[in-house]
Amino acid sequence: MRNERRLRQLVVPDGFRYEWRVRHRCSAGEPCTEALDLWRDGVALRVVFRGGDGRVVSGGAYTHSGRVSDEHGHSVNLHEPGVVRAFVDEVRRRGGEAGDVDGREPAAGEVDGWELLPAVAVSRAAATPEVPPDCPPGP
Repeated sequence: MRNERRLRQLVVPDGFRYEWRVRHRCSAGEPCTEALDLWRDGVALRVVFRGGDGRVVSGGAYTHSGRVSDEHGHSVNLHEPGVVRAFVDEVRRRGGEAGDVDGREPAAGEVDGWELLPAVAVSRAAATPEVPPDCPPGP
């Protein structure tokens, strides 16, 4: 079983190293929340998904944490390294970052994951090869 407190590592092609983890939280009277915490050079960035109308975060009694999906059919598992890489790429593409970038001041804080989800889901779908329906399963 995975220890959710343990930080995992991701190294992107430009050599930057990120540490990351996924956290699930539920509070009485509040919607459940999934968060992807990213660190680079000791500076944190949290990608947050708050449950609500048309926005589903898993992690109840009979489901695993990490799955987020919206009303438009976009769905990802935050525990997959490829998904984390897609979020890092999308945050960087939009000008955000965890840690110092090219001598600029470190950015830190929280971003709304629902705003990033459509681009990340499309990126992951493009990176995942389709298996033809008539293809037999592997050994």
